[in-house]
Amino acid sequence: MNYFDSENVNLKALKKKAYNFRWAEVPEGMIPLTAADPDYPCAPAVKKAMQDYIEDGYFSYTPKSGLEEFKSAFSDYVKTRKNEDIRKENVLPVDSAARAMYIIAKAFLKPGDEMIVFDPCDFLFRESCLAAGAVPVYYPAKLDTENRKMDLSKLEDYITDKTKMLGLCNPHNPYGLVYTKEDLDHIMCICEKHDILIMNDEIWSDIVYPDAAFHSIYCLGNDRCRRVLSVFGYSKSFGLAGLRIGCVYASDKTMFEQVVAASDVMTTAGGAASISQVAAVAAMNDAREWLDDFIKHLTDNRDFAVNYINQNIPGLIAYKPEATYLLYVNIKKLGMSAADFVEYLKGNSNLAIIPGGHQFFGKQSEGYVRICIATSREILEEALKRLKEGVELLASGEKKGTDI
Repeated sequence: MNYFDSENVNLKALKKKAYNFRWAEVPEGMIPLTAADPDYPCAPAVKKAMQDYIEDGYFSYTPKSGLEEFKSAFSDYVKTRKNEDIRKENVLPVDSAARAMYIIAKAFLKPGDEMIVFDPCDFLFRESCLAAGAVPVYYPAKLDTENRKMDLSKLEDYITDKTKMLGLCNPHNPYGLVYTKEDLDHIMCICEKHDILIMNDEIWSDIVYPDAAFHSIYCLGNDRCRRVLSVFGYSKSFGLAGLRIGCVYASDKTMFEQVVAASDVMTTAGGAASISQVAAVAAMNDAREWLDDFIKHLTDNRDFAVNYINQNIPGLIAYKPEATYLLYVNIKKLGMSAADFVEYLKGNSNLAIIPGGHQFFGKQSEGYVRICIATSREILEEALKRLKEGVELLASGEKKGTDI
């Protein structure tokens, strides 16, 4: 069965359930290629596991530190998929990867500390830092477009005696890049030299294309990674955003214990819902083939979308991602801000995408937009057609809808 045929996108369900800039929040007739959340239903194995769990009608408390099945499944999953040696005792399920980032910041940052936050990068690094009362220091992570690499040559210049943590998004959102072993060693050497912790977000590590290879920072060895606190989640690869399920993990027992203390799970104020953990276990154990098929579908979508934009829409440059199902598109030749361009498309092309700029990614992303391609080919083709028509309309100086 092909789970990723166009007919398997249930728009009726999405328009009732898909929030966060998506189908349930846009006007009828608008296509949202916005938040990183797939338009497809979850894997059948996940759905069945949840149905089986609720059959007896019991929703009792879970163990404070999470289900043993979750921790065992995670340890096996990351070993098999990413060659990470993580003991199950050092895995803590929590209510989303975003929560895991906040827990790490709370555990290790105090007011006045500084955290290196790459710009551009997902805004949750910044927000988790601020929530802990610390100060984000933005490293302008410029993209070497010719070699498709991030320029890390000036990273050490942004370290001060107040720097306590560095945020690592691997694979990187929004660039769609995977780090090389040399990049990771460079970052680790700086952190070792200055005794800096690493908040390591690997939520996108499942979505890596066949023409790229993912290297976790744990490829440097668990001994060197004692300073690494890691985050994973199930919203991107398995479509479980609404279940609020993720985890935080580490290779160092003492560091992990500090995470547990900051998580509030021992008082039952924190933690992950039982049924959400059950769903994640099924995803890790029984939906790997489904995930591989999803990546094949995304690969076709990526190649089609990048080629379409670069060949058919003058003024736009789409970079081919090595990972994630997000396109990072340069719109600087249009001569307008990303936010204004996005509003123009909404008003004139019935298309919603995400603008670059401080709100989502940082100031260095101004002049770019991000487009999610985790949808059917039919919807993607129509959305790109609307993007093309919107750019053509803009070039003609006309407007169909509201002014910007």
